[in-house]
Amino acid sequence: MPSVAIIGTRGYPSYYGGFETAVRKLAPYLANDGWDVTVYGRPNASRLEDHTRDPRIRLVETFGFETKSLSTLSFGLTSAIHAARHKPDVALVMNCANGFWLPILKHAGVPTLINVDGIEWDRAKWGPVAKWVFRTGATWTARHGTSLVFDAKEIARRWEEDFRRRGHFIPYGGDTVEADLPIEPGLKHREYVLMVARFVPENTVPQFFDAALMIAKHTDVVIVGSSGYGGELDERASKLAELNPRIHWLGHVSDDARLLSLWQHAGVYFHGHSVGGTNPALVQAMAAGAPIVARDTAYNREVLANGWFVEADPHAIAETVASVLQDQGGMDRHAEHNIRRAAEHYSWSNVNTAYASTLLSLLQVQRAHQDAKD
Repeated sequence: MPSVAIIGTRGYPSYYGGFETAVRKLAPYLANDGWDVTVYGRPNASRLEDHTRDPRIRLVETFGFETKSLSTLSFGLTSAIHAARHKPDVALVMNCANGFWLPILKHAGVPTLINVDGIEWDRAKWGPVAKWVFRTGATWTARHGTSLVFDAKEIARRWEEDFRRRGHFIPYGGDTVEADLPIEPGLKHREYVLMVARFVPENTVPQFFDAALMIAKHTDVVIVGSSGYGGELDERASKLAELNPRIHWLGHVSDDARLLSLWQHAGVYFHGHSVGGTNPALVQAMAAGAPIVARDTAYNREVLANGWFVEADPHAIAETVASVLQDQGGMDRHAEHNIRRAAEHYSWSNVNTAYASTLLSLLQVQRAHQDAKD
């Protein structure tokens, strides 16, 4: 039985972000495919009582510093050291910031497949030191990673241009919603605007908050998300909801069924992410059948193919949203297009198959190389 260690997420099962969602889908698939799967995580970040937890998946929690600037690096280091000691056949490493620790796995003879994530050094939330860390981590990933995964073709283009490395295109997936889900109490089908995002500037959160004040004059606005660490944007979301009964801030929602319902019934889902690659929330919103207004970026156009795109301007966001809400036929057609496109290009079945195939190829190359040495 081949073994794989998954490094760089918060654990299993965890609901923090895109990496964690991918692991919740991929780990059981690999176990079904005959792999011995170990997921590295952080203390108290996994829901061990979750009924969806697969008991075949081994969770190893290591130690680190749970801070905004040090968590990824510190937990990545202790996970890499532990994995190097136990020598899995292959390691799937999430986030190029963990590129600093790839030599540890390389020295132990463990081949690595790295999901490089987005272009983190372009993110406005990071200061100069953090941007240097991510850029340098990417350089180490390009130098020491055995094979790379890009979740968007635009990310692949950037890596070939900046680091002269090619790899595998494997995006995120979405769950198709087969039936009508119960709608959130107090809301009506196709009569509210939804935003789901981590509260950081590059997700167009400040601009959407400004737009929300205009939208809420005639339509309910539902905001899902938080910064994860508190701060100005969390405080502003709270104040918006307190002052305007049409603005609803739900905070971080980890209930998949509730999120799917919010997407399925939304009149418009606003997706403001401006950096990164294929965004998990965007793909899931498509699969759930949400009409989508997205910030105009190469990444969002790649995923959606067509639709409504806007600049990061509150008035443009509010005006576009209002226009979409007035066209019931347009909303329905766009929702159907999104469902079809998600099923064709962004299904978890295809994503899991691609990861399994890539990991197996990496393992076969490693074994052939070892046989040649022997």
